[in-house]
Amino acid sequence: MLFAHGSGSSRLSPRNIFVAEALQHAGFATLLFDLLTEEEEANRANVFDIALLAERLDQAATWVGDNAAVRDLPVGLFGASTGAAAALVAAAGRHDVGAIVSRGGRPDLAADALAKVTAATLLVVGGDDLEVLALNQAAYRRLRCERQLAVVPGASHLFQEPGALESVVALARAWFLRHLAAASEETGHAVH
Repeated sequence: MLFAHGSGSSRLSPRNIFVAEALQHAGFATLLFDLLTEEEEANRANVFDIALLAERLDQAATWVGDNAAVRDLPVGLFGASTGAAAALVAAAGRHDVGAIVSRGGRPDLAADALAKVTAATLLVVGGDDLEVLALNQAAYRRLRCERQLAVVPGASHLFQEPGALESVVALARAWFLRHLAAASEETGHAVH
Protein backbone atom coordinates (compact mmCIF):
# COMPACT_ATOMS: atom_id res chain seq x y z
CA MET A 1 0.00 0.00 0.00
CA LEU A 2 1.54 3.27 -1.08
CA PHE A 3 0.34 6.45 0.62
CA ALA A 4 0.09 9.72 -1.28
CA HIS A 5 -0.68 12.55 1.11
CA GLY A 6 -1.85 15.95 0.09
CA SER A 7 -1.20 19.59 0.75
CA GLY A 8 -0.16 20.50 4.26
CA SER A 9 0.59 16.91 5.21
CA SER A 10 3.56 14.55 5.24
CA ARG A 11 4.57 10.97 5.89
CA LEU A 12 4.54 11.99 9.57
CA SER A 13 0.85 12.95 9.53
CA PRO A 14 -0.90 11.34 12.51
CA ARG A 15 -3.92 10.55 10.28
CA ASN A 16 -1.80 8.79 7.65
CA ILE A 17 0.15 6.91 10.32
CA PHE A 18 -3.10 5.84 12.00
CA VAL A 19 -4.50 4.48 8.73
CA ALA A 20 -1.20 2.84 7.74
CA GLU A 21 -0.85 1.09 11.11
CA ALA A 22 -4.44 -0.17 10.91
CA LEU A 23 -3.81 -1.54 7.42
CA GLN A 24 -0.58 -3.16 8.66
CA HIS A 25 -2.59 -4.89 11.40
CA ALA A 26 -4.85 -6.20 8.62
CA GLY A 27 -1.79 -7.74 6.96
CA PHE A 28 -0.90 -5.12 4.36
CA ALA A 29 2.60 -3.81 3.70
CA THR A 30 2.56 -0.01 3.72
CA LEU A 31 4.92 2.68 2.46
CA LEU A 32 4.59 6.25 3.68
CA PHE A 33 6.88 8.74 1.95
CA ASP A 34 6.89 12.35 0.90
CA LEU A 35 6.20 13.13 -2.74
CA LEU A 36 8.10 16.42 -2.47
CA THR A 37 11.32 17.46 -0.79
CA GLU A 38 11.04 20.13 1.92
CA GLU A 39 12.46 22.67 -0.53
CA GLU A 40 9.93 21.73 -3.23
CA GLU A 41 7.08 21.85 -0.73
CA ALA A 42 7.99 25.44 0.17
CA ASN A 43 6.78 26.42 -3.31
CA ARG A 44 2.99 26.12 -2.85
CA ALA A 45 2.47 25.58 -6.58
CA ASN A 46 4.22 22.20 -6.32
CA VAL A 47 1.61 20.96 -3.86
CA PHE A 48 -0.99 21.34 -6.62
CA ASP A 49 1.24 20.08 -9.45
CA ILE A 50 -0.66 16.83 -9.91
CA ALA A 51 1.54 15.69 -12.81
CA LEU A 52 4.67 16.04 -10.65
CA LEU A 53 3.05 14.30 -7.67
CA ALA A 54 1.77 11.48 -9.89
CA GLU A 55 5.21 11.04 -11.46
CA ARG A 56 6.77 10.68 -8.01
CA LEU A 57 4.11 8.19 -6.96
CA ASP A 58 4.62 6.26 -10.20
CA GLN A 59 8.37 6.12 -9.50
CA ALA A 60 7.69 4.80 -6.00
CA ALA A 61 5.34 2.13 -7.37
CA THR A 62 8.00 1.09 -9.88
CA TRP A 63 10.57 0.91 -7.07
CA VAL A 64 8.20 -1.31 -5.06
CA GLY A 65 7.74 -3.52 -8.12
CA ASP A 66 11.50 -3.88 -8.42
CA ASN A 67 11.94 -4.77 -4.72
CA ALA A 68 12.20 -8.55 -4.33
CA ALA A 69 10.67 -8.52 -0.84
CA VAL A 70 7.34 -7.07 -2.02
CA ARG A 71 7.25 -7.28 -5.80
CA ASP A 72 4.72 -10.11 -5.80
CA LEU A 73 2.22 -8.24 -3.64
CA PRO A 74 -0.71 -6.50 -5.32
CA VAL A 75 -0.43 -2.72 -5.38
CA GLY A 76 -2.90 -0.46 -3.63
CA LEU A 77 -2.81 3.33 -3.45
CA PHE A 78 -4.20 5.43 -0.60
CA GLY A 79 -4.46 9.13 -1.37
CA ALA A 80 -5.57 12.13 0.65
CA SER A 81 -6.29 15.64 -0.60
CA THR A 82 -4.17 16.34 -3.73
CA GLY A 83 -2.49 12.97 -3.16
CA ALA A 84 -5.74 11.32 -4.23
CA ALA A 85 -5.53 13.03 -7.62
CA ALA A 86 -1.90 11.96 -7.90
CA ALA A 87 -2.89 8.36 -7.10
CA LEU A 88 -5.57 8.38 -9.79
CA VAL A 89 -3.28 9.91 -12.42
CA ALA A 90 -0.49 7.46 -11.58
CA ALA A 91 -2.90 4.51 -11.65
CA ALA A 92 -4.31 5.59 -15.02
CA GLY A 93 -0.91 4.88 -16.55
CA ARG A 94 -0.24 1.57 -14.75
CA HIS A 95 -1.68 -1.92 -15.00
CA ASP A 96 -0.42 -3.20 -11.65
CA VAL A 97 -2.61 -1.11 -9.34
CA GLY A 98 -5.44 -3.23 -8.00
CA ALA A 99 -7.27 -0.70 -5.83
CA ILE A 100 -7.32 2.95 -4.82
CA VAL A 101 -8.81 4.65 -1.76
CA SER A 102 -9.20 8.42 -1.57
CA ARG A 103 -9.74 10.00 1.88
CA GLY A 104 -11.10 13.52 1.72
CA GLY A 105 -9.38 13.70 -1.63
CA ARG A 106 -9.51 15.92 -4.63
CA PRO A 107 -10.08 13.35 -7.39
CA ASP A 108 -11.48 16.13 -9.56
CA LEU A 109 -7.89 17.36 -10.02
CA ALA A 110 -7.10 14.12 -11.90
CA ALA A 111 -9.18 15.59 -14.75
CA ASP A 112 -9.05 13.50 -17.96
CA ALA A 113 -7.14 10.69 -16.23
CA LEU A 114 -10.32 9.72 -14.35
CA ALA A 115 -11.79 7.96 -17.39
CA LYS A 116 -8.56 5.96 -17.84
CA VAL A 117 -8.39 4.52 -14.31
CA THR A 118 -9.00 0.76 -14.29
CA ALA A 119 -8.27 0.06 -10.60
CA ALA A 120 -11.29 -0.28 -8.32
CA THR A 121 -11.66 3.14 -6.67
CA LEU A 122 -13.25 4.09 -3.36
CA LEU A 123 -13.87 7.77 -2.65
CA VAL A 124 -14.39 8.47 1.07
CA VAL A 125 -15.68 11.91 2.02
CA GLY A 126 -16.89 13.51 5.24
CA GLY A 127 -20.62 14.22 5.23
CA ASP A 128 -20.03 17.73 6.55
CA ASP A 129 -17.35 18.49 3.95
CA LEU A 130 -19.90 19.73 1.43
CA GLU A 131 -17.55 21.37 -1.08
CA VAL A 132 -15.26 18.33 -1.30
CA LEU A 133 -18.29 16.03 -1.40
CA ALA A 134 -19.58 17.86 -4.48
CA LEU A 135 -16.15 17.60 -6.14
CA ASN A 136 -16.03 13.87 -5.37
CA GLN A 137 -19.52 13.34 -6.76
CA ALA A 138 -18.46 15.00 -10.01
CA ALA A 139 -15.27 12.89 -10.18
CA TYR A 140 -17.25 9.73 -9.39
CA ARG A 141 -19.42 10.31 -12.45
CA ARG A 142 -16.30 10.55 -14.65
CA LEU A 143 -14.73 7.31 -13.40
CA ARG A 144 -15.33 4.27 -15.62
CA CYS A 145 -13.81 1.63 -13.31
CA GLU A 146 -15.53 -0.20 -10.49
CA ARG A 147 -16.13 2.58 -8.00
CA GLN A 148 -17.91 3.58 -4.83
CA LEU A 149 -18.52 6.88 -3.06
CA ALA A 150 -18.74 6.47 0.72
CA VAL A 151 -19.86 9.36 2.90
CA VAL A 152 -18.95 9.31 6.59
CA PRO A 153 -21.87 11.06 8.33
CA GLY A 154 -20.96 14.03 10.52
CA ALA A 155 -17.30 14.00 9.48
CA SER A 156 -15.40 17.10 8.40
CA HIS A 157 -12.58 17.28 5.88
CA LEU A 158 -9.91 15.98 8.27
CA PHE A 159 -12.11 13.27 9.85
CA GLN A 160 -11.22 14.57 13.32
CA GLU A 161 -14.58 13.75 14.87
CA PRO A 162 -14.78 10.76 17.26
CA GLY A 163 -14.95 7.56 15.25
CA ALA A 164 -14.61 9.26 11.85
CA LEU A 165 -11.08 8.09 11.05
CA GLU A 166 -11.96 4.62 12.33
CA SER A 167 -14.79 4.60 9.77
CA VAL A 168 -12.29 5.50 7.04
CA VAL A 169 -10.03 2.65 8.16
CA ALA A 170 -12.89 0.14 8.12
CA LEU A 171 -13.95 1.22 4.63
CA ALA A 172 -10.37 1.20 3.29
CA ARG A 173 -9.53 -2.17 4.84
CA ALA A 174 -12.65 -3.81 3.39
CA TRP A 175 -12.04 -2.24 -0.04
CA PHE A 176 -8.40 -3.29 -0.20
CA LEU A 177 -9.10 -6.79 1.12
CA ARG A 178 -11.80 -7.31 -1.49
CA HIS A 179 -10.00 -5.85 -4.49
CA LEU A 180 -6.40 -6.74 -3.74
CA ALA A 181 -7.42 -10.30 -2.93
CA ALA A 182 -9.04 -10.47 -6.38
CA ALA A 183 -5.84 -9.11 -7.94
CA SER A 184 -3.84 -11.73 -6.02
CA GLU A 185 -6.02 -14.54 -7.30
CA GLU A 186 -5.45 -13.37 -10.87
CA THR A 187 -1.66 -13.33 -10.43
CA GLY A 188 -1.42 -16.26 -8.02
CA HIS A 189 0.25 -14.15 -5.29
CA ALA A 190 -0.76 -13.63 -1.68
CA VAL A 191 -2.41 -10.41 -0.53
CA HIS A 192 -0.17 -10.02 2.52
